[in-house]
Amino acid sequence: MEGETVELIRAQLRRLRQNAGLSQEDFGKLVHFSGSQVSALELGQRPADRHFLKRADEVLNTGGLLMSLLKMAELDRQPNYLRPWLEAERNARQLRCYHPTLIPGLLQTENYARAVIRADDMLSDDEVEKRVAIRLDRQAILGQQQPPKLVAVIEEAALRRVDEGFRGLMAQQITHLIECVERPHISVHVIPAEVSVHVGLAGPFTLARDGDGGWVGYLENQLGGTPVDKDEDVATLISRWESIRSEALPQRQSMLLMKEVMTSWS
Repeated sequence: MEGETVELIRAQLRRLRQNAGLSQEDFGKLVHFSGSQVSALELGQRPADRHFLKRADEVLNTGGLLMSLLKMAELDRQPNYLRPWLEAERNARQLRCYHPTLIPGLLQTENYARAVIRADDMLSDDEVEKRVAIRLDRQAILGQQQPPKLVAVIEEAALRRVDEGFRGLMAQQITHLIECVERPHISVHVIPAEVSVHVGLAGPFTLARDGDGGWVGYLENQLGGTPVDKDEDVATLISRWESIRSEALPQRQSMLLMKEVMTSWS
């Protein structure tokens, strides 16, 4: 499937360029590439990167077609086991997310996401940027016309995990969280540090409810993650969610705590 999508990108690029009456040389000048580089891209001898396709969309006035196809190709590269969860996330009417150590991915800023992903020293710079782009693309569900209701629970410790070099990035991230909860479909609740032990510390997970009322879950781990769809396992996650949520502060108090964390740094 991935190869088919990549080939479709090349074919559409070639068709759009020709329909615009542009030679490879002329098109290259507009997108700041050489004619030979454009030829290599269209023949599949060189991969098309995000910068090139974004510029090509602008020059050819495609309405974002090429970038949309690239997003499809990037999602196709996700492991087979993850694709059902990505589909469930895209179609969810409700999302419930808990993470004991990090800000959940759907609420991360680009800089925070990049720092978290870059912590894996096995990834190349190019792979880091691809993963950041995919994470940000997944956040688009929160900005659609009928977004899902997202309720996230995080730990106070995740807000306070800073050093001198990380503080500006975290201030940006917490500001983003506060802006998110001003939207009617997003709630963020903080478990205060004095709650030292609870069932959620066993690990992060997310629950998604579709339009028919069915739930599926997703467990994050060191190897990526595991979708959960067995009824008894989903029921266990829902029960644990209720327990975790009961430990967290109400939204208004959570916002005050987030602001207090930032104030404490100055």
